[in-house]
Amino acid sequence: MRRLVLVGVVAMLAGSAVQSSAKSGLNWGPAPPSLPKGAKIAVVSGNPSQPGPFVIRLRFPPGYTVPPHSHPADEYVTVVEGVVSMGMGSIADPDRLKVIPKGRSIIAPANMAHFASTTQGATLQISSRGPFQVTYVNREHDPRL
Repeated sequence: MRRLVLVGVVAMLAGSAVQSSAKSGLNWGPAPPSLPKGAKIAVVSGNPSQPGPFVIRLRFPPGYTVPPHSHPADEYVTVVEGVVSMGMGSIADPDRLKVIPKGRSIIAPANMAHFASTTQGATLQISSRGPFQVTYVNREHDPRL
């Protein structure tokens, strides 16, 4: 029950943040160095680098891939534009990919390894709790190294 209430609160916050940001526009910039180069980020609400709830949008260019990684908090992902394929697991197995079209959502539980790719490009909205951290399954996939 407590988890259901939390999901409802996050959805309400995300919905109101999207409405207010749509009126004022979003400020896009380079994604953090923890993600492969080429992605863009816009903060919708909160501060992903601080403790507490946040909502961000990530824009992935065509051909973009994020290798298997995890986050310390649940991640609620909604596809706002385009199509993304996501899979759960520590190996980027194409058989585990699920196509997620515009308007659909998926939850990546805390500490669950997952991976993503898009052939045509996509914009994702992510609701979670900060601080936002990305831990790659394989160190050699970490773009910060």
